[in-house]
Amino acid sequence: MNEILERQRAFFKTGKTLPYAFRKESLLKLRDTLLENREKIEDALHADLNKERTESYMTELGLVLSDISHQIRHLRKNMKRQRAKTPLAQFKGTSFRLAHPYGNVLIIAPWNYPILLTLGPLVGALAAGNTAVLKPSEYSPKTTALLQEILGSLYPQDYVHVTTGGREITTALLQEKWDNIFFTGGERVGKIVYEAASRNLTPVTLELGGKSPVIVDRTAKIDLAAKRIVFGKFINAGQTCVAPDYVLVQEDVREKFLSSMKKWIGILYPNSLENDAYPKIVNAKHFDRLLSLLQDERILLGGKSDREKEKIEPTLLDPRPKSPVMNEEIFGPLLPVLSYKDIEEAFSVISSHPTPLALYLFCEDRKLEQKVLSRIQFGGGCINDTLIHLATNDLPFGGVGTSGLGCYHGRWSFETFSHYRSIVKKATWIDLPFRYTPYTDLKRKLIEMFLK
Repeated sequence: MNEILERQRAFFKTGKTLPYAFRKESLLKLRDTLLENREKIEDALHADLNKERTESYMTELGLVLSDISHQIRHLRKNMKRQRAKTPLAQFKGTSFRLAHPYGNVLIIAPWNYPILLTLGPLVGALAAGNTAVLKPSEYSPKTTALLQEILGSLYPQDYVHVTTGGREITTALLQEKWDNIFFTGGERVGKIVYEAASRNLTPVTLELGGKSPVIVDRTAKIDLAAKRIVFGKFINAGQTCVAPDYVLVQEDVREKFLSSMKKWIGILYPNSLENDAYPKIVNAKHFDRLLSLLQDERILLGGKSDREKEKIEPTLLDPRPKSPVMNEEIFGPLLPVLSYKDIEEAFSVISSHPTPLALYLFCEDRKLEQKVLSRIQFGGGCINDTLIHLATNDLPFGGVGTSGLGCYHGRWSFETFSHYRSIVKKATWIDLPFRYTPYTDLKRKLIEMFLK
């Protein structure tokens, strides 16, 4: 790994990654290669997570292709100098900011969306002019092997390199000195990454998770809310960092809401254990963890599982007080449904958990909407929908507090992998004398006049 990193450092120092033409060509090659290998990618995702082809394209490959198109379309503009005002005290001068790549970046990706969460950050890194080492998850072996094959044939190792392996490889990677680290995963490992980066003062982006709540107010269109919550929760069998983790529904519409939830689960995920379009739990370890969360819980719907297929039905729960299912991120197809009388009670429940990555509010009350947005801290979210805020290149995506650090998508991906230099260029045909010693009363008055 040290050898690969040294080669990437040497390649970056040649300046070959900097020109517009090189960056654009790198992105075009990636786009074309992904399209050529679409069937292989979908096969790998099906093997690792039992993802249906349309879901694979909608939630992974299609989003990467969209991001590539966005980066290419805005690349020249993002690379240009950004003019800034120059204060009169700096007469005669011009001020600007100029993006420059960090250099050699490390991208550590998870298993739940192995194409999107590996290649999404890579697109930003390449657009910004960096070299990159990628560490996909060992829990999605078919997709990881395919990424290594595709990217290995597409780029030289001194530009982009994919390394595989388990925890020991990640530990070894974090011992190296990187110019930037991008990590997507859980809070526990995120802290390890942050600590390792701090030894070299390496800038990091941490895309983590947390218990993302859904608030369903009595004014919401209940049936539509249930449909969109079922979509957001059970896509990828709940293995989504911004999946609804629990629902807070106003108690006078609880029964109506539960009835609609049961209806839409039946429509969208019929016979889920036998349904080949319903994804599986990634491995036995996570399967057993999820089953342990079901112990002693009151099950409102679902709860059945198939160990051989590593599938668990979409499950609605009426959780016990201080239940384990309410004290950790679920990351699976289990959805606790709680009730609240007034919004302050809902706020109290949400504030008892660490800062969520996402929040979803279903209501038709504008005043409530403003109250929720002003009172609760969270990374991002939706009003009257779920998940879709991460599917736009015109909004940054990221967490806050324990749910993450930094953001990306669209131009924010370019900015995440760039250092912005602030430059003032002064004219040489004039040199204002009042900043130089010896200072006089007149000079002092001029300085005070300019610097108010």
